[in-house]
Amino acid sequence: MIDLKAWLISLAAIAGAVAGSYIWIDRPLALFSHSYLRDYWVFDRLTLIPEWFPLIAVLLLVAFGARALTGRSLSTPGRVAALGSISLIAARAIKDQLKFAFGRTWPETWAHDNPSFIRDGIYGFHPFHGGAGFDAFPSGHATAICAVMSVLWLCYPKLRALYALCAVAVSIGLIGANYHFLGDVIAGCFLGASAGVMTVALAESNGRSMSQKMTRSRGSWIASDSES
Repeated sequence: MIDLKAWLISLAAIAGAVAGSYIWIDRPLALFSHSYLRDYWVFDRLTLIPEWFPLIAVLLLVAFGARALTGRSLSTPGRVAALGSISLIAARAIKDQLKFAFGRTWPETWAHDNPSFIRDGIYGFHPFHGGAGFDAFPSGHATAICAVMSVLWLCYPKLRALYALCAVAVSIGLIGANYHFLGDVIAGCFLGASAGVMTVALAESNGRSMSQKMTRSRGSWIASDSES
């Protein structure tokens, strides 16, 4: 499990990667995708992989919560699914706030006549601007796929190649279809992965805390019993 120091180092590295991408890569890559890639349907289809994740996450949490109210515990797969759902929902909430805070415009004009780099030559961050035309950063799709895949990565490590493939496929789709700049995708992947890692860490920490409390409680009971 990653510790705080490693996470902070990773955050600094990601910030550097996003800055480098913003300066040197995002614009030429967006121009390349617009000219040569975006008309291929496969890129758009790849972005659909996490489309149903939010609805599934909400339904699972409701189902698991109802089960918990009956006093029944979850199986291991159920606990992993619950952690994945919590990770995704938390990551999406954080992502929405970051989109508003950074206010980045999109590579292309997609809806509501939004200003874009390709059509209008508008490029950059406009902090706290608000509006659908200024919420490209970080990528929501990249956030969603990595929020779920990171939980699976930690809980079922034997299939890590599959999880990495899913995250890479969605990222390639977002860039190929020119839905996002590379920097948006990098940030979204890190946000989603961070949510997954922290969710699992919280669950493990809570589990250890409960175990320690139960151990102390049993110890106190044994001590009092022997004294009597």
